[in-house]
Amino acid sequence: MILVADSGSTKTSWCLINEKAGLSFFNTEGYNPYFVNSSYIAQSLSLGLPSVIPPLQISHIYFYGAGCFEDKTHIIKDALQKVFPTATLAVGLDLLGSARAVLHDQPGFAAILGTGTNSCLYDGSAITANIDSLGYLLGDEGSGFYIGRQLLGDYIREYMPAAVRADFFAAYGLKREQIMDRVYSEKLPNRYCAGFVQFISVSTADKEYTNQLVKNAFIDFFETLVTKYPNYRQYSFNCTGSVGYAFKDILSAVATLYGMKPGGIIRTPIEGLARYHSLQG
Repeated sequence: MILVADSGSTKTSWCLINEKAGLSFFNTEGYNPYFVNSSYIAQSLSLGLPSVIPPLQISHIYFYGAGCFEDKTHIIKDALQKVFPTATLAVGLDLLGSARAVLHDQPGFAAILGTGTNSCLYDGSAITANIDSLGYLLGDEGSGFYIGRQLLGDYIREYMPAAVRADFFAAYGLKREQIMDRVYSEKLPNRYCAGFVQFISVSTADKEYTNQLVKNAFIDFFETLVTKYPNYRQYSFNCTGSVGYAFKDILSAVATLYGMKPGGIIRTPIEGLARYHSLQG
C-alpha cells in the first residue's frame, strides 16, 4: 500500500493507494516543518489517522509539503518513520506535488495559492526554476494570509466600506485589541489571517471592495513573482490551492491581463498526485 500526502500550513490531504481496494482519501492538520517539530507531527498523526490505515502495511510514502526544503525534510521523515516504521519515504516540496498534479509529465508553469504562496517552472519531472516566496513575514503575495492581513488592516483602520465593516463585526465581534493580541502574541498568525478569506468569499455587502482586495493581491503576486520568470508568457497559468480556486475567475482575469492563458486551477492536488503515483507504479 502507498500513501501520498499534500501538506499545507493548515491541512494535509492524504490518499491511500491500495491495489485491491482502490483509492481512499482523508485529511489531517497541516505539517509545515518551519512551524512544528517531529514529535508534534508524530503525535498528531497517531491521533488523526483513520482506523482503516494499517501503518505496518504501508510500503511507500510520498509526502509533499509546505516548507519541505532539503534542510527540513528530516523533521517530516523522523515523524513519518515513527508512525510508519517499515515504509520507504520520499519527502519533497508541496510545489513539486502541485506541478505533478496539474502537469503530470508535461513541462510548464505551476503555482500554489493557499494559506501561503509558491510558484515554479517544471520540466515534466522536476522543478527547474523557483523564485522564493519568502514566507508570510517577508512575502507570500496573493496568499490567504496576504489577503486576510489586508482585510484585518482595513478593518482596524476603518478603511473598509461601512457595510462590510458592519458585516465583519456581526460575523466575528472582534475589536482591535483582540486581533492585535492574536496576531502578535499567539502561534500560527498566518493561519489566523488566512481564515478570514472565507468572509471575503461569502460577504455580499460590497463585492466591488472585496473583489478589488483579492484582485490587488493577485496583481502583487504576478508583479513580484510570476513576471520575474523568463518568458513566462509562453506558459499557461496552472495553480492549486484553496484561495486560487475560490477566486479562480478573478485569478484567470489577472493571468490574462499579464498575457498568460489560464490553465488548470484546482483546489487540491491530492487527486492528481494519486493518479500520478498510481501511473508511476
